[in-house]
Amino acid sequence: MRTARIVGTAIGAVVVLAGCGGGQVAGENPSGDGGNKQLVLVPGVQNEPFYISMQCGAEEEARNAGYTLQTNAPAKFDATLQEPIVTALAANKPAGLLIAPTDDVAMTEPIKQVKAQGVVVVEVDTALQDTSVAVSTVTSNNEQGGRLAAQTIAQLTAGKSGTVLILDTIAGTSTTNARAKGFEDELKKFPSLKSGGVEFTQNEPDQAASKVTAALAAKPDLIGIFATNLNTGEGAATGLRNANKIGAVNLVGFDASPTEVEGLKAGEFQGLIAQDPATIGREGVKQAVAQIEGKSVQRNIEAPLVAITKENMTANEKYFYKTNC
Repeated sequence: MRTARIVGTAIGAVVVLAGCGGGQVAGENPSGDGGNKQLVLVPGVQNEPFYISMQCGAEEEARNAGYTLQTNAPAKFDATLQEPIVTALAANKPAGLLIAPTDDVAMTEPIKQVKAQGVVVVEVDTALQDTSVAVSTVTSNNEQGGRLAAQTIAQLTAGKSGTVLILDTIAGTSTTNARAKGFEDELKKFPSLKSGGVEFTQNEPDQAASKVTAALAAKPDLIGIFATNLNTGEGAATGLRNANKIGAVNLVGFDASPTEVEGLKAGEFQGLIAQDPATIGREGVKQAVAQIEGKSVQRNIEAPLVAITKENMTANEKYFYKTNC
């Protein structure tokens, strides 16, 4: 899922994320009228269906608004890899930057430096702790998504008692940390279920699989797992598969990647909490363009969430993530 990329030597260049359409390099003027019509999207990581779906929505909206959009993502969800991509924008500044910060503190200064160059900043998916940097934040209500996941686990377990493990990604990732918090808070409403605590996976599927293996050994009453994103969900499914516990432990994942959707069909997942990344991309572009053109901007926008099970998945196909535009 992560193609190696050398970053830092290509100062000022913006590379199109694999899977979606092309366009000009930031700094070129596609409009030809002297105005800067260039937007740049910096997602959290390359080649992930959630961010590809976001890019598809953003590109469509940019075309409709008469702008071009380029996408450049780090090879891993890592602030040390995302920072040089952002810093390079100062040399060939776009009109607007749509970004999913990979750390809610560490990415603050690099983004502020780009903003100081007159670039409009819109946060998409994740956000900084400092709310003064972006003009708008477009995301899912991640705490609500966590609560929805806890309700789904409770429905699946149907009153049976047991422990539920929470697999988060990286401390400092605003979205997944909020999902874990919402899940733990909501789980307290179900006396038959108890939290097995939060384990961090560094957003690596193999680490998620290892955490599941360890939990199965340490918690014989393990009845459910909540995986806070695509990578943790795929890793958790692998861990259950290796232990021959598919179906014996209810796995609810966040997101609806093609792999997760296939896993839901096959019974490896019992539920998925799907976001609407295309809407996040579209709304991010709308807010950036509005600010650039001196129009009204909405500071906070929430995209919809939906709980998908095997029974209702056909009715919710529009929420399945894409691998290309």
